Amino acid sequence: MQAFQYFFDTKETVPADVGWSHYGLWHLFWLAVMAAFITLISVRYRKRDAAARARWRKTMGLVILGMEICKLTMLALVGRYTHDYLPLHLCSVNILLINVHARWPGPVLDNFLYGICIPGAMAAMIFPDWTMLPYLNYNNIHSFIIHILLVAYPVMVTAGGDLKPDWRKLPRCLLFTLAMAVPVYLFNLKFGTNFMFLMRAEEGNPLLLFEQMWGHHLLGVPVLGTVLIGMMYLILWLCRRNAVRK
Repeated sequence: MQAFQYFFDTKETVPADVGWSHYGLWHLFWLAVMAAFITLISVRYRKRDAAARARWRKTMGLVILGMEICKLTMLALVGRYTHDYLPLHLCSVNILLINVHARWPGPVLDNFLYGICIPGAMAAMIFPDWTMLPYLNYNNIHSFIIHILLVAYPVMVTAGGDLKPDWRKLPRCLLFTLAMAVPVYLFNLKFGTNFMFLMRAEEGNPLLLFEQMWGHHLLGVPVLGTVLIGMMYLILWLCRRNAVRK
């Protein structure tokens, strides 16, 4: 039972030196789970008819939303809910947008999920900021699973041809992200939070390198954003080019 001693602790309450390290076995295990799950679900999704794919999209959206509601409920029940857990991170917004897309897809939302959601959730998996939590911890396990699902949904739907990214719609997605960041930044100033990592880069976050080099971590956002989003649409272009050749 000692292994579950800190099962309901959060980043704010867990004692020091009970966590895990980036790219250790625990981290690599979850990255392998992500690769295997996304490959499997994308292959299976492609083989379903339109009606079945619609059910898959709605079901996955509800599972992701349900997981987030369960987490917030758990935090409230154990007395560890604070305003730091309000749904103001980019990934929290993506949970809502996935459920909207599952029912009412559209070109701008397609591109937001593909060009913004996938890189954001992937970055969280590659550079997690919850390493201070122990292995057997609710929030630790929840964070890995929900970010895997946030990557899996748009990849799955893109693989099935039901999400059609178009780089020409990308400026609207970026404007939406910027418009969302302004009130979130003001909220951070008011309550001392760090939603969307607008106030500081956590340990292990690649934006920390830009703070060390250029004096502020946000100067790295346009650099990393251009690279990551560019890679997403380059991959898409290469896949479409290969499909045409076949």
